[in-house]
Amino acid sequence: MVKGRLGTSQIGCLAVLMIIAAIGYFGLNVGQVFWDNYQFEDRMKQEARFAGHRSDAVIKRRVIAFADSLSLPDGAKNVHLRRGDHVMFIWAEYYVHIELPGIVREFYFNPQGSGTF
Repeated sequence: MVKGRLGTSQIGCLAVLMIIAAIGYFGLNVGQVFWDNYQFEDRMKQEARFAGHRSDAVIKRRVIAFADSLSLPDGAKNVHLRRGDHVMFIWAEYYVHIELPGIVREFYFNPQGSGTF
């Protein structure tokens, strides 16, 4: 004899899949912000390493152009440089607003790079 299904397990599975999809969707938005910051900081470290071959104005212009290509906020384009004896320090500060359902978070980033040349 075959018993009829109530269908509750299928609805439960669908609800779990929808929750996982929502977490993945919003997680990608947050993850993208942190990935962009990682790339920006890596570019600063790279520019600091090769600072012996470039002037401060060129380095600053290159870092600002990279921030622009990542569509970072305007605060990221306020890049600071300090050159010492065979050492270069590059840093910036900026905030990113992320809107999630019912929540607006503000993340503070302070990417910096230093290198000897």
